[in-house]
Formats: sequence, C-alpha cells, structure tokens
Amino acid sequence: MSLQVTTIMLAVEDLARSKKFYAEGLGCTLDQDYPQFVKLTLGDGSSSLALYPREAAAQDAGVSSEGSGFRGVSFHYIVASPEEVDDVMSKAVAAGGGVVRAAAAVQWGYFGYFSDPDGYLWKVASGS
Repeated sequence: MSLQVTTIMLAVEDLARSKKFYAEGLGCTLDQDYPQFVKLTLGDGSSSLALYPREAAAQDAGVSSEGSGFRGVSFHYIVASPEEVDDVMSKAVAAGGGVVRAAAAVQWGYFGYFSDPDGYLWKVASGS
C-alpha cells in the first residue's frame, strides 16, 4: 500500500471566518460549501483542505474537542523566492492570520511562520 494524503481536515472554531481566511485571503478555490463543511482546492498537485466545525470534527472522531497550544503539526508552503515568502506572509496577515515567526534569512534560505485564525501553523519558505 502507498499512503497518500488526499484531504487535510482542520477543525475550526468559526467556519465562516476560516472559509474567508483561506478562500478570500489566501486565494484557495472553494470546491464544496455546505453549512457545516467546506472543501477548498489548494493548488495543482496538492491535497485539498477541508474545514469542519471543531465540535463536530471531535464528535466524528469520537474524541474530546478540548485542546490548546502547539498541535504537533505545521503545514509547509515552499515558494521560489524570499519575495514570495513575504507576499504570502502579508496576505495571511491581511486575511486575519498572525505572524508567529517573522520571515528572515537563514543559512539554507529564507522562511517565516504564520498562524491561521484557529492557530494552525504555516511555514512559508524559500531555498534562495
């Protein structure tokens, strides 16, 4: 068996806010839009992103919806240049996200972290 990730599901506090952040703010294509579920296309060759209310997602999995702090996962978006890193970071902030680690040059390239409105971490990086 070859394991593949076809959809990444995020449990969110406010579905409308998260839909606006990802679709309008970051330019993801809205694929399915239901009152309790949203699915977005992230880009060619990428997994899709599903948004589901936090309580409903926890109930679906049969676990508690309580939890906070670092979730032990981050999403990484590799782009071609430092300018693109800055552009993505700016769009995330303008859409309601927050800067977790300001973009800066490092030995291997350039990167920064932002969080979405629910605190999910995104690393935006360039090798140049």
